[in-house]
Amino acid sequence: MKLVILSDTHGNQPLALAIIDAHGDADHIVHLGDEIDDACFLEDATGRDIVKVSGNCDCSFDSPRETLLDLEGHTVLITHGDLYNVKTGMERLKKRARAEKADIVLYGHTHLAAIDELDGILYVNPGCLKKGCEQLSYAVLTLENGSVSAKIIPASIPLS
Repeated sequence: MKLVILSDTHGNQPLALAIIDAHGDADHIVHLGDEIDDACFLEDATGRDIVKVSGNCDCSFDSPRETLLDLEGHTVLITHGDLYNVKTGMERLKKRARAEKADIVLYGHTHLAAIDELDGILYVNPGCLKKGCEQLSYAVLTLENGSVSAKIIPASIPLS
């Protein structure tokens, strides 16, 4: 199973759409907030359901602030990250992940891509797609035959 993970698109819909188009084989597309309107646009443009959560910059909080998915026997916590002050540390997010018995956490907010394993839990932050960010990136998470792998991919697709 392949998940394409986007965060902090902040209106850069052309780049987000190009990334999704480049990964037509993805089983799930995840948008971690900031701008939830971008996630809704991507759903309409691609005809695909997108797992989405709202971020701190989203005016409409009709989408949940976090969600849990059970995928291939893994519990995946999906959140923007601001509720757990991830810009100042991971302790609050780690506590939430343990409470939910998550073994994978997808989060954004910091605009910095990261893959970390902390206390047996995999944390993936895809980085940022906002125009003007120093490094544009997204992540791909693969769940296959009981193994989990994640990678950060520079978003080198030209901006429109």
